[in-house]
Amino acid sequence: MILHEKLSEQIPAWRERIKTLAKEHGEVKVDDVTVGQLIGGMRDIKSLLTDVSFVDPAHGILFRGLPIPELLKKLPKARGGKMPLVGGLYFLLMIGEVPTREQAQEVEAEWAKRATVPDYVFKMLKSMPKETHPMTLFSQAVLALQNGSIFASKYHSMKKDAYWEAALEDSMDLTAKLPIVAAYIYRMKYFGETSKPKYNPKQDYGLNFARMMKVTDKKGYAELARLYFILHSDHESGNVSAHTMHLVGSALSDPYLSFSAALNGLAGPLHGLANQECLGWLIEVRNKFGGVPPREELYKFAWDTLNSGHVIPGYGHAVLRVPDPRFMAQMEFAKKRFPDDDLLRLADMVFDVVPQVLREQGKAKNPAPNVDAISGTLQYYYGVREFDFYTVLFGVGRALGVTANYIWARALGMPIERPKSLTTKMIEDVVAKAAEPEPA
Repeated sequence: MILHEKLSEQIPAWRERIKTLAKEHGEVKVDDVTVGQLIGGMRDIKSLLTDVSFVDPAHGILFRGLPIPELLKKLPKARGGKMPLVGGLYFLLMIGEVPTREQAQEVEAEWAKRATVPDYVFKMLKSMPKETHPMTLFSQAVLALQNGSIFASKYHSMKKDAYWEAALEDSMDLTAKLPIVAAYIYRMKYFGETSKPKYNPKQDYGLNFARMMKVTDKKGYAELARLYFILHSDHESGNVSAHTMHLVGSALSDPYLSFSAALNGLAGPLHGLANQECLGWLIEVRNKFGGVPPREELYKFAWDTLNSGHVIPGYGHAVLRVPDPRFMAQMEFAKKRFPDDDLLRLADMVFDVVPQVLREQGKAKNPAPNVDAISGTLQYYYGVREFDFYTVLFGVGRALGVTANYIWARALGMPIERPKSLTTKMIEDVVAKAAEPEPA
């Protein structure tokens, strides 16, 4: 397997780098921790290691150092499409090199060989209550697939240095099966269909997903799927889903158990609900005005929203100081394909108006849009209008980044995560001591 071959070449040198840092420079101070960070959700505490992605305030997400525009330009494209092969992105995340077309296709072919979901998984999904949330179904399906974990079956006989190899096998198996599982959940839950989707080895990851979803415009939606999965693949290691995968994996839970936990974190409203809320707000505006309102009316409505104590979803980012490049990539995608769509035109006007309103209000550090401000709009255009399914789509993409991180964590022998906690009294004592005047 191409990924196994490339990782085998890289891992020894990376292990030496990590070993040297820990042994010779372990006492070097990286950051200070404030009381506000301890109480405020550990925000911005520098305490995780990943080379897969980094969020730069001025450039947005960097995948192995590549910003979104460069990434989309350099990765090999799908046959007959303008969006990159998802397998090429996975190669990049794993190896840190832009793949050739042949290397990207090798990853795609490897997925095709592994894209078979056991019957018991479908039976389990069919047995669940009809009202079960799609993310619950998705997480349960991943847990059911754990029965085939190579990492779990070999754990007691493997040497520590070989953990990454079993992790790679599990990750390839898991990522190959996710589009099938997600499409099945979609067709079963919303359309009552129980026929098992079949992966076509002659088609790439994105086209297979579009075909199994049975959207009307399969070619158009395949392009969106490729873009969507790439853009949502990773976002550093501190977000809830990525950190959860890292944390659970640090106990040597296999990729299935770890990713199911990550999905459960992604299902939380503060993490995975934003795209639904953004689309809901756009539809609310459209319904109120019977279409796209004049700019002045939208400006007033935005202020009314803020003055009523609500936020405008999709705008503002904790790290970025520029419009999210993931937003810009999706907006460019949509404008080229359906520029006259009402919701897209509205989203574009919101992009013009809302940052101005937020700057005038003065509360948002970065009033520019994030990825969620537009992603639901694109799904809606292609007919995927079941809002609570959007987080499942997010989860399929996120698997690419978190499994890459999982493999590298096992390759580098990362230990179990065990931060130290303090009591409230201890923190109060620290504060009191800090307030004492220094001796003359």
